[in-house]
Amino acid sequence: MVEDAIDSIPDRFFDELENVVFAVEDEPSEEQLAGADEDNSVREGDELLGLYDGTPMTERDSYYGTGELPDVITIFRGPHERCFGDGPDAEAAIAEEVRRTVIHEVGHYFGNDDETLEAMGY
Repeated sequence: MVEDAIDSIPDRFFDELENVVFAVEDEPSEEQLAGADEDNSVREGDELLGLYDGTPMTERDSYYGTGELPDVITIFRGPHERCFGDGPDAEAAIAEEVRRTVIHEVGHYFGNDDETLEAMGY
C-alpha cells in the first residue's frame, strides 16, 4: 500500500524529493510518540499515522547534504488498521488513508505545517 501511495505522488513533487527514505513500522515508538506530543501534531485520543523526521526543504541551507543522514517518512501500520480497518471496504479505506498520510508527510518535507496540510485535505 505504501508503494502505491508513493507512486501516487504527483511527478512535480516526487521529482523534488532528495535524501529521503520511506519506512513502514507496525507501531510508533515511545520516542516518536513523545516527539509528536511535543510538536502538538497528535491530538489527545488520536493515533500517530505517520511521521516525518528530517530537515524540511524550507530550512535547508547551502551546506545541507554534506554528511547528512536521509530524512525519514515513517508510516505506521497498526494505527491505520485500528482507525480504518472496520467495515466491508476496510482495505480500500486503509489504502486511501495511507495515501493521504504519505502525502501529508511529504508536505512536511516541503515545509508545510499541520494546519496548512489539514486545510488542503491532508
